[in-house]
Amino acid sequence: MGRSALTDFTAGTIGGACQLITGHPFDTIKVKLQSQPRPLPGEAQLYSSAVDAVKKTVQQQGPGGLFRGLGAPLATVALFNAVLFAARGQMENLLVHEDGTPFTAGDQFVAGMGAGAAASFLACPTELIKCRLQAQSHLPPLDGDEAPKQRYRGPRDVARHVWRHEGGLRGLYKGLGPTLTREVIGSACMFGVYELVKIQLAHLQGYDNVTHLGLGSMILAGGVAGVFFWLPVYPADIVKSRLQVDDFKQPAYRGALDCARQMYSAGGLRSFFKGFDVAMMRSFPANAACFVGYEAALRMLRPK
Repeated sequence: MGRSALTDFTAGTIGGACQLITGHPFDTIKVKLQSQPRPLPGEAQLYSSAVDAVKKTVQQQGPGGLFRGLGAPLATVALFNAVLFAARGQMENLLVHEDGTPFTAGDQFVAGMGAGAAASFLACPTELIKCRLQAQSHLPPLDGDEAPKQRYRGPRDVARHVWRHEGGLRGLYKGLGPTLTREVIGSACMFGVYELVKIQLAHLQGYDNVTHLGLGSMILAGGVAGVFFWLPVYPADIVKSRLQVDDFKQPAYRGALDCARQMYSAGGLRSFFKGFDVAMMRSFPANAACFVGYEAALRMLRPK
């Protein structure tokens, strides 16, 4: 019998909160590196490295600058993870084996695709607001704004501005294409690899069921799964970030494909991997925290 939607909602919320708090500082630096403006001839890049981005962020904004934009995803974490994990649960119900055999990594890959597709429609506007807040220190100022570092006062201010001046709902869904690409492929890989690593760890430890795995095994499985979320989709993520912080009145890109073409022309394949080291450093601890929180919540909520 499948888990209830309420169980997935609660466990997903707890796991998502653990992931956000653990990984947000890394994500802030990743977005800053991805979206920094192209330097003029003879000028140096705004950030020379991830370490340089951390130093400048803390110098200019204090330690709290590393958590800029946390409010938007944290405010929607319940709904986002409810959709992600509830969709995955419904997919599992469709893929359940009649003979009662456990789910395979392939089953979880397919379930992850469905979950990622559903979650994309919540992820896109949330990501747009987060990216605008994280990157606003080098965004062009709004009309009459003499302090571009404080272009937006918070998540609601971003959403209000985009709704009023950038096309309403369409503006909030800028970058939906690369968001879908990232979430569908990334979630499929993440859930598939998570199950595969758990199965292998259970086998190595002599267990006949992954539910017997301890905390260390869950941390390892969740961390590795997080890495495999990003490996195939990082270029889509950087295109998404650039589109979402692009100026509305004088856009540099006509769309995702044009953005990708310009990035390749300017810097080759390396352009698609700016901040990749930060994403990899973030992915292991953040996703380990997410899955440990999720699994711990499931065990607490499981009927005795």
